[in-house]
Amino acid sequence: MDTPEVGRRSVLEGAGVALAAGALGYVGFATLGPAPGADDDDQYSTGSDVEQDDDVDSHRLAAVDDIPDGGGIVIADEKLVLTRDGDTVRCFSAVCTHQGCLVGGVRDGEIRCPCHGSAFDAATGAVVQGPATEPLEAEEIEVTDQGEVLRA
Repeated sequence: MDTPEVGRRSVLEGAGVALAAGALGYVGFATLGPAPGADDDDQYSTGSDVEQDDDVDSHRLAAVDDIPDGGGIVIADEKLVLTRDGDTVRCFSAVCTHQGCLVGGVRDGEIRCPCHGSAFDAATGAVVQGPATEPLEAEEIEVTDQGEVLRA
């Protein structure tokens, strides 16, 4: 049996294709990924600094004061995102409808997914930027007179 030989030209062409694909992937992520310094933005919070007090109520998600006005927080353990506009608090699934990534935070009135650049309206959950085509699912919550946000 004859074994086909791999020529130098084939190896160089394969390396060129791999290099071009890597560069294209990097440019795509840099363009569609999270904005540089987004973690430093006060309205782009993951909610990791939100204290959970299980003695108060096992369904407690956060205090209204923990949610930035005009922004929101992601509660990763619950896979929920809470948004706030003045006295109005809303809750949505934090699972992006594009490919199931957890959204990264809320900024400039949008819930943003760092995986592929999808963005959702913080007031309605509607898609404002793809590739996602379906809105985030709204979740039932209750805001108490003491300013606590509870899962309904």
